Amino acid sequence: MDHWDELRTAYTVARLGTVSAAAAHLGLHRATVVRHVEALEEALGGRLFQRHPRGYTPTDAGADLLRVAGTADAQFRELALRTRGRRSEVSGEVIVTSVDVVAPLVLDALRRFTADHPDTTLRFETSNRVFALEYGEAHVGIRTGAVTEEPDNVVQPWLVLRSALYAHRDYVQAHGVPTREGDLGHHALVGDDSYRHLPSRWLRTLVPEATFAFVSRDPTLHLRAILAGVGIGFMPVQIAEAHEELVQVHPPQPEWDLPFWLVTHVDLHGTAKVQAVLGALKALGDA
Repeated sequence: MDHWDELRTAYTVARLGTVSAAAAHLGLHRATVVRHVEALEEALGGRLFQRHPRGYTPTDAGADLLRVAGTADAQFRELALRTRGRRSEVSGEVIVTSVDVVAPLVLDALRRFTADHPDTTLRFETSNRVFALEYGEAHVGIRTGAVTEEPDNVVQPWLVLRSALYAHRDYVQAHGVPTREGDLGHHALVGDDSYRHLPSRWLRTLVPEATFAFVSRDPTLHLRAILAGVGIGFMPVQIAEAHEELVQVHPPQPEWDLPFWLVTHVDLHGTAKVQAVLGALKALGDA
């Protein structure tokens, strides 16, 4: 193709929204970015962007460009990741992704990994989004719940996270401990108002009429709110045990257990650095 540079520039403009942002990202002058976009539009015979004072908005043709160039970009990153991953030494970048709730437990295992393998650069991303291993977004994904079996992924059981209801001792001193599940309706609760958040669904099952005093879709903020004495909420037992100021107000129940899985792509699963990361994480799961 004769327009790789122009395509990359236009894709960056579409992704970032302004010429200035694209120029800074690519290390180009603004005039060069504009010239690349105009040259690509002339080659394709149509407008790729609507220009306005706030930036560039992709037209229908620009949206098509974003999809095509995005796929090419993802495939290139996948190729680079797989090429690096085939090296036998434990070195280079290693990307691990995890859901937020288990991140505090993972950090100690990853600390040991980096200490044992100083030639690596560890990138740790936390998100409830499922990262695409097939496009090289990660080497190892830590996932929870029902994991879809895919022929290109290697899925291994890791650990089961037990959860219980906790409150700060200051909250307990001020408001007492609920002696029955129904008493929770008279307490301040910490949780998430989305149906997809399992602990909050458990709370609503226990106390259908309950209202939450503190609501956030960020599980890490639930921990902070409970530690601040805002109210009662679910917390993994393994994490709560690190905070002696927390009081367990309702013991764990089997239906509250969350299974976690280690997921890798089949092309990278056998590489030395992926096996080293898996070893560190499995040691945590076996503890």
